Amino acid sequence: MKQLDRGDYPDKKRFPERIVQFGGGNFLRGFADWVVDVLNDETDFASGVALVKATPGDYADLDAQGCLYTTYLLGIQDGEFVEQTRLIGAVNRTIYPYQDFAAYLALARQPEIRFVFSNTTESGIVFSADDAFDDQPPSCFPAKLTRFLYERYRHFEGAADKGCIIIPTELIVDNATRLRDITLDYATLWRLEAGFADWIARHNLFCNTLVDRIVSGFPQAKAAELFERLGYEDRLLTMGELYHSWIIEAPPRLLDEFPVDKTRAPLNVKVVDDAAPYRTIKVRLLNGAHTSMVPLGILLGIESVREAMEHAALAPFIRDLIYQEVIPSVTDVPRPELENFARDAFDRFRNPHIHHRLLTIALNSSTKVKERILPSLLGYLELRGELPPRLIIALAAFIRLYRGQWRGEELALNDDPEALAWFSEQWDKASSTLALSRAVLGNAALWEQDLSAVPGLVERVSEALDAIEQGKLSGLLRQAGA
Repeated sequence: MKQLDRGDYPDKKRFPERIVQFGGGNFLRGFADWVVDVLNDETDFASGVALVKATPGDYADLDAQGCLYTTYLLGIQDGEFVEQTRLIGAVNRTIYPYQDFAAYLALARQPEIRFVFSNTTESGIVFSADDAFDDQPPSCFPAKLTRFLYERYRHFEGAADKGCIIIPTELIVDNATRLRDITLDYATLWRLEAGFADWIARHNLFCNTLVDRIVSGFPQAKAAELFERLGYEDRLLTMGELYHSWIIEAPPRLLDEFPVDKTRAPLNVKVVDDAAPYRTIKVRLLNGAHTSMVPLGILLGIESVREAMEHAALAPFIRDLIYQEVIPSVTDVPRPELENFARDAFDRFRNPHIHHRLLTIALNSSTKVKERILPSLLGYLELRGELPPRLIIALAAFIRLYRGQWRGEELALNDDPEALAWFSEQWDKASSTLALSRAVLGNAALWEQDLSAVPGLVERVSEALDAIEQGKLSGLLRQAGA
């Protein structure tokens, strides 16, 4: 069977490059680039993507296919199962700053560039004083972006209409605000002229976002069947759920340039004044359910979200965790809205056609637990005056997972190496689970507060760790809240 090649699809033309995208992983291919492709087909958006590799390496498979790939989306719509395939032609070309830094700077000088998208994971939007202006390229994504914007500022002499609309999709709170602030920090660190900082602040629009779509990647089990149906082989066939949500915090005028309200079938992309309520719902309920089930599921030998929702002990535990502990802790959103969102979320989790691996979701869990579980735990405590038993068990399971091995086997954890090493060190030197719990919860650098000061938390986490170590995890889940 022939390999997918752009030359065989002349209707998938390359539009003028107006979007610079940092990152080309499963999520951006199955989400942002999918949206761009729909806009290009159904509106006058007419924008191509220049895909920048934010880390060393290349996108060899994408290059080999002329930057074409296929999305395969599945889900429940109006009570019926729906599956859709779409050939995505939004990406024009790839750019590799670590191989050709001059080409990267040349991209900044293209007058048509208007948008910047990014997904560099939760650990990507960070500042490092070690990044220098003359690095080719700097290591951190915000430093790369600052270098890009400065090249653009200098080339166009600070022209107001050459600023960019910057829409990051990293799963951190106020992602664009943090990215803008770090960009200005680099301008200060590198002693760039004051006019550049003013241009950043006045003529570049940084839009905080909230994104939601499960994109599980290459559907290994169904690939051969899909290739037969498509009539070609696609090494980057990208499987995801039909459901999608993109909340963009920006002035209404963004719709004049990013016409997500003009497609034939409505896109679930909203431009809003305040993303905070949407963020609270998603992070605490959907992401919180994911981050809670990940360590528990892995320790139970479960591979995917769907399997977790079929497990006799874990499925009711996660449901009760959301309805009895997380939802009561969210006081700034009406309860019916929270319950409706939770119902939809559990329907999505049970989608039999999405194989969302728990180890994939476990990426950077040390950051996710702080942002997704801790607010619910502390909010419940403040509201009810007692610790939530299920969230404590989820927290203990995370600590156990980060020992790095389970039942004699190494766990393939993907997180900041320093964080992984720190957890391993605590396990090696702790004399008891009580001492371990006190050390981990007392790490203010990890949690941004000293959790060991929360009355009873150290002891409760220690008790849960003891039960896990004794092989009683399933029983612990069944007894929670009893």
